[in-house]
Amino acid sequence: MARGAGPRLPTDRAALVRPKAIATCDLDALIVSGEAPSPPPFPLGHECVAEVVELGDAVSSLVPGQLVSVPFQISCGECAACRRGHTGNCSSVPFMSTYGFGPAVERWGGFLSDLVCVPYADHMLVPVPDGHQPAAVASASDNISDAWRAVAPALAEDPGAAVLVLGGAGPGSIGLFAAAVAIALGAESVLYLDADHARRQTAAALGARTLAEVPERIGPFPITVDASGDPNGLQLALNATAPDGICTSTAIYFAEQPVLPLLRMYAQCVTFKTGRAHAWPAIPQVLALVVAGALHPEAATTRTVPFDQAAQALLEPGWTKLVFER
Repeated sequence: MARGAGPRLPTDRAALVRPKAIATCDLDALIVSGEAPSPPPFPLGHECVAEVVELGDAVSSLVPGQLVSVPFQISCGECAACRRGHTGNCSSVPFMSTYGFGPAVERWGGFLSDLVCVPYADHMLVPVPDGHQPAAVASASDNISDAWRAVAPALAEDPGAAVLVLGGAGPGSIGLFAAAVAIALGAESVLYLDADHARRQTAAALGARTLAEVPERIGPFPITVDASGDPNGLQLALNATAPDGICTSTAIYFAEQPVLPLLRMYAQCVTFKTGRAHAWPAIPQVLALVVAGALHPEAATTRTVPFDQAAQALLEPGWTKLVFER
């Protein structure tokens, strides 16, 4: 899709959607401040709930007017990677084909737009259940799903386990979502560490215990999450992981980090996971928790802003999660 040109249906499997509620991703703050590695300008926005506007003739599971969650990664649903649930590495499209950032952003555009093309509509688009406000689940496209993958698989292996979350990377929504999802899934306890007072208040309201100062050592915890973006936080999370435990880092580190405590991890059989989240498989799980009333992602929203005020709001300091509504 060329800049300035309106999107068109490229195939009969595609759809055009109109973003109705667009949320900021934690990465957006780095993009706006010029700290992300991708040089601007490029279309922004990769979390949204959208309204289906137009469908290709081969699309059978959707209807115009339907509200859908749009995953930020383009995926076909049919290649080997997609069949394994690794939709962030779909082999049918160029590497890191995403909305709102990345090397293929000029082709796919961003959600802060009037219309967006979704090339594999039946596969990609996830219907939003009736009665749920688009603004509440706009971040299911990425940040809530990223948080879900950091705790849900580990809690499935060890139901009720205690969880440690180190928050604070960028605006800090992913750490809050990780705490919220862990609580929703029945974690015995959730300890949330973050120097930011407002985020600690939010975490406490969600049901987590909180600490402001990062101690030298803490734990052990069967499940730990590094959403801090701080090398010291990463080290603490790894050292706090219990034997046979799982540590997942959702943070992006643009520089090489100090050596991991590999000997201790080896001796105690600690599993460390990092990397981009595969959003599409997580979105239905996130929506199911919201429908059940167990997860309230809107608690992390700093404020809701009219769509036409998005540019100004993005430049204002102090937000954790903004949602732009039409």
